[in-house]
Amino acid sequence: MRWRIIQVQYCFLLVPCMLTALEAVPIDVDKTKVHNAEPVESARIEPPDTGLYYDEYLKQVIEVLETDPHFREKLQKADIEEIRSGRLSQELDLVSHKVRTRLDELKRQEVGRLRMLIKAKLDALQDTGMNHHLLLKQFEHLNHQNPNTFESRDLDMLIKAATADLEQYDRTRHEEFKKYEMMKEHERREYLKTLSEEKRKEEESKFEEMKRKHEDHPKVNHPGSKDQLKEVWEETDGLDPNDFDPKTFFKLHDVNNDGFLDEQELEALFTKELEKVYNPQNAEDDMIEMEEERLRMREHVMSEIDNNKDRLVTLEEFLRATEKKEFLEPDSWETLDQQQLFTEDELKEYESIIAIQENELKKRAEELQKQKEDLQRQHDHLEAQKQEYHQAVQQLEQKKLQQGIAPSGPAGELKFEPHT
Repeated sequence: MRWRIIQVQYCFLLVPCMLTALEAVPIDVDKTKVHNAEPVESARIEPPDTGLYYDEYLKQVIEVLETDPHFREKLQKADIEEIRSGRLSQELDLVSHKVRTRLDELKRQEVGRLRMLIKAKLDALQDTGMNHHLLLKQFEHLNHQNPNTFESRDLDMLIKAATADLEQYDRTRHEEFKKYEMMKEHERREYLKTLSEEKRKEEESKFEEMKRKHEDHPKVNHPGSKDQLKEVWEETDGLDPNDFDPKTFFKLHDVNNDGFLDEQELEALFTKELEKVYNPQNAEDDMIEMEEERLRMREHVMSEIDNNKDRLVTLEEFLRATEKKEFLEPDSWETLDQQQLFTEDELKEYESIIAIQENELKKRAEELQKQKEDLQRQHDHLEAQKQEYHQAVQQLEQKKLQQGIAPSGPAGELKFEPHT
């Protein structure tokens, strides 16, 4: 379903463990004889968590809409531009009353959930003077002015919010990986500063040796090339490489039989290539880098094959790509270890930001320590006063006894001691 793009795009970082699970189904029959395989319900793959704070609401709305035959048909025929532009949202007026009632219920539940979140946040801040209705404006995936019914505007806002948020997440994913690599290098250099000259040389030698071991791997085929796909055909699918057929290959790896290769199905094709470079048992191989490599491979293939940029590859697009010269004679593929991930200037700028943050944290820690010491002094002072008070009371009682006056209790009541 093209509608599923709204849920599944850009989800690779959040669920790396699911990506490997989406490899082709095991081969137990002669799949080269496959023609028009019927969709298999058991092969249906549940979309992974998008990471959006309204992920559950998004999934539930999609599931309800797909129960309406008219809307389901429109979704199947719609292109990505119709979905993103909001034209598809107008079809909501034609869905059944039962579907609209369920959507209304889902929206009321979501509005209630958001109000609870706002209340919890305000309670934590001890601010009860805020207007909850105004605060709902910060949530752009639904129409807060109408909290009771789900209208076409709600569907339009949900689609646009999800698309924009997920695209932003994709960009953030790359930025975070770059920061991760710079932090690794920063920590390495800081650690070296703590070592003696001899130890530092040993550590540098060890680092270079690990780099050499990581870079010493078999040739990585260009993602999406004939060589790369034939290797999957032979090693994963267990078929004769001489019988390689692009159309059959597409059908084999369209795991949920929806007529498209989505991003997860594409990424599953790169597992064999990634295993040439990364092994979780090796100290020199970073699995976070492996997922970044997978992401870049998928983005590259999509840019080469996905002509209408809907993040789904049709059979027609796939077959057209296999006719290109690049499919038969691709350029060599540069893995991450062959690329400069950041410059020295970028690292220095990042380190300066870290230094500012560390200074702020240090300053805050000093302030907290000072507050702690002040509280401790106040506590000690109160304890000293308490001790002085008790001593004064005891001295007064002793003086009264010496003068033959009956002792008194804390409230001034007389205390009579029995005669011995």
